[in-house]
Amino acid sequence: MKRTTIVDVGRLAGVSAKTVSRVLNDEPHVSAAVKQRVREAADQLDYHPNVFAQALVRRKSNMIGLIYENPSPSYVVELQRGVLERLKGERYRLVVIPIRSVQEHAAEVVGILRSAALDGVVLAPPASDNPIILNQLRDARILCARIVPTRMIEAAPSNLVDDVAAARAIAEYVIELGHREIAIIRGDPTHASTEARMLGYMQALHTAGIDMRLERIEPGLFTFDSGLVAGRQIFGRGDRPTAILAQNDDMAVGAMMAAREFGLSIPDDVSIVGFDDSEVSRVTWPRLTTIRQPVFEMAVAATEMLVAQLEGQEFAMRIMHPHELMIRESAAPPRP
Repeated sequence: MKRTTIVDVGRLAGVSAKTVSRVLNDEPHVSAAVKQRVREAADQLDYHPNVFAQALVRRKSNMIGLIYENPSPSYVVELQRGVLERLKGERYRLVVIPIRSVQEHAAEVVGILRSAALDGVVLAPPASDNPIILNQLRDARILCARIVPTRMIEAAPSNLVDDVAAARAIAEYVIELGHREIAIIRGDPTHASTEARMLGYMQALHTAGIDMRLERIEPGLFTFDSGLVAGRQIFGRGDRPTAILAQNDDMAVGAMMAAREFGLSIPDDVSIVGFDDSEVSRVTWPRLTTIRQPVFEMAVAATEMLVAQLEGQEFAMRIMHPHELMIRESAAPPRP
């Protein structure tokens, strides 16, 4: 079939191809009536502009990047959904750039962006916190917006969540249930959120007069497998805790699997809680008590910040997003 062109759209709308191009590129000095006729003709013919041709006209690629490292599939899906939601109806297209280790490859990231000719980038943690990436973006004059950074907050538009307060809230909930024998599964040590959440846990424990035993703190990597390994270590000891605080949902679900391997019932024998409120927290059984951080909403807001910069519009430099304690069935008072 013959491909529909702007000549066809112009013929149906009764205007020149040049006028069609001006309308589709949002150029000024075209009347509202003409714009409407052109857009109706384009819809009728199912015409879609060539984004690469538009990029040549505007000297922009019309593509933005999303950089992330987090290995949690649920977290990544929420990020992508949020960016794509905001880009509906926009000329910009999304390029997803997963980085295996931001810490190891930080110096290469901006080079990747430049070779892809991206107009701007949304940075998810830990890239949103990396000073090498932020400084190189500034030097290359590549616009960005960030999701939950903890450092250099004024360096670029940022979407924030108080990880310390959120972690403190879920630890306080577990303590209020009556737990005193509590273990912790930490996240990836290269992510700033790991230390922030650890601080929140420790604040809650200190306030309650509970001493945290170092042997009950297990390392993790924000993955299911690392949570499974940590859970096996915790339950393999003789002095089993009555509750586990996991720093994300994937690790919490891994610890739940380990509990079942040891013949333990959740929450009767052990309570397990997570962090993020990702999809896995809602489909596992029992459903996971966790902290909801609005990943989808933050991705939408970060993309809004970036698009506004690209379009020369006003934008917020900082947005604080609320967290929420999601109480479900994986935590209960300890057995007497």
